Amino acid sequence: MEIYLIRHTAVAVEQGVCYGQKDVDLAKTYPEELETVKKNLDGVEFDKIYTSPLSRAKKLANDIYPDQAQEEARLMELHFGDWEGKVWDEIKDPFLEKWMEDFVNLKCSNGESFVMLRDRVLEFWNELKAQDHKKVAVFTHGGVIRTIQAIEKNIKLEDSFNIATPAFGEVVVVNV
Repeated sequence: MEIYLIRHTAVAVEQGVCYGQKDVDLAKTYPEELETVKKNLDGVEFDKIYTSPLSRAKKLANDIYPDQAQEEARLMELHFGDWEGKVWDEIKDPFLEKWMEDFVNLKCSNGESFVMLRDRVLEFWNELKAQDHKKVAVFTHGGVIRTIQAIEKNIKLEDSFNIATPAFGEVVVVNV
């Protein structure tokens, strides 16, 4: 099975803002980025299309494949809880420093740990791989794509940040 992991396009969020599961607007460059993603997927026919329910992924999926993408909550980005929408340097949570030392295992304040993200993504991934599709599109987020790559390459979560984050609008193809 060929699985096309498609990261959403650029967002209208200032550098340094934490926005994991916060629904944010797309950048003004969206029309151009949309055309680039369309070209990168041109001629590919998918048996199944999934999308994160967050608007930045869902809009891209629906603009390319209208009404074909199935929403899948397990494809959402890491939930940063109380820190969502805040500038990292301005977060006043005393737990932030401790979390930074072990973000793999510790949950954000009222959010998720990287292990929790991995567990929900892994559940989806295993279900997907058990299906009988030839080509699948998955519209999602950088953290989810990095997690899938770590799973497929058998890389520990704490080492997964050695995997480059896919660029906005990038298509990563995984063969399983």
